[in-house]
Amino acid sequence: MNNAQEVRYSKTYGMAITTGLVAYGVVHLLVAWIALQLAFGKSSQEASQQGALRELAGKPLGGVLLWIVAIGLFALVVWRVLELGWGYLDLHKKVSSVGRAIVYLVLGVSAVKVAVGSGSSSSGQERTVSARLMAHGGGRVLIVAVGVAIIGIGCYQGYKAITKKFTEDLVGGVSEVTVLLGRIGYFAKGIAFVVVGVLFGWAAIDYDPQKAGGLDTALHTIKDQPSGPVLLTVLAAGIAAFGVYCFSWSRNARR
Repeated sequence: MNNAQEVRYSKTYGMAITTGLVAYGVVHLLVAWIALQLAFGKSSQEASQQGALRELAGKPLGGVLLWIVAIGLFALVVWRVLELGWGYLDLHKKVSSVGRAIVYLVLGVSAVKVAVGSGSSSSGQERTVSARLMAHGGGRVLIVAVGVAIIGIGCYQGYKAITKKFTEDLVGGVSEVTVLLGRIGYFAKGIAFVVVGVLFGWAAIDYDPQKAGGLDTALHTIKDQPSGPVLLTVLAAGIAAFGVYCFSWSRNARR
């Protein structure tokens, strides 16, 4: 067994993965809480993962908790990198591991930025990037392509929910409640991704960068629809379900 494999099967590594998945779950619970506040009034935080991190920063010992979240998320990046190098994965699973590693890395960097007081609005950043891309000839085409890719990710999340494919990430005895939470959570995340992707495409077609945005923009768009608060409440419950699912995932993660 080489050094990398020894790391993969060490207790410290296992604890790091557990911490990371718990942190990932906490972030989703905070996003759900902010979305719920948005549904019934106004939230002081952006309804996104960065907004969730800023919400956490405002809690007692928030700075310490942010660093724990960041370390846990970076551990998840290492997990996926080692999985790529020494796991027995087909091409599809390798692509999935790369995507997950990027998500964990971006979220971990965001946690560090918020911890040191330099975090900024993710939706604002996305609008700025969209505006710059639209200033160039092929920029609108690229934004549409990004939108289509995000919609594809959303559809895949829904596919995982329907087929229970996410259970491939789990080992050991897993309860039906855990599976149900996973199905609800992945389906809710899929809806959110699809809305974000549609907004990106709409922004490019309408030549309006203000319509592009991330999760915060998507949730505000849902709220503005007929019965929007009800739909947003349901979606918040789904995101919360995924957060709780992450806690079970942390105990039964396949390494």
